Amino acid sequence: MNELNKLLQHYKRKGLLIDTNIMLVLFVGRVNRQRISEFNRTEKYTAKDYDTLVKITKKFVKIVTTPNILTEVNSLINQLKDPERSQCLKLFSQLLSRIDEFYLESKQISEMEKFAKFGLTDCGILDLAKDRYLVLTDDFKLANYLQSVGVDTINFANIQQFYYFKP
Repeated sequence: MNELNKLLQHYKRKGLLIDTNIMLVLFVGRVNRQRISEFNRTEKYTAKDYDTLVKITKKFVKIVTTPNILTEVNSLINQLKDPERSQCLKLFSQLLSRIDEFYLESKQISEMEKFAKFGLTDCGILDLAKDRYLVLTDDFKLANYLQSVGVDTINFANIQQFYYFKP
């Protein structure tokens, strides 16, 4: 837990890059906490996980993202039924004015060495976060790779398994 707190403190002002599934949990939970465990795209999470995510994100001055992450989140939100779909999209629209979005050329990303293994969104995360931002993901394979190349990463699955996050 001490290492987690060190990472949170170190990146507090620099920023947090939130991966797709984690961001989706934040939207779904904000609209309907019960839906988190009922929606097929977030069913492995609980309302308690949502609370933990909110506590973590509140610690950061800046949240950063890429158009690829936002596109994935938008597509997944569209799988909800109304009125929750519309409520999530409204929140999504409000969030866009409060986050820093960085465009990375798809052509440039596709030329990265690990593109065939990780694809557009995850390689974009690697490119943007390296030496700049803390990454919060639930993707075990991505988290391990990012950590192996020196990108500070929190795998939310580890927080679920081993920690009860306290502010």
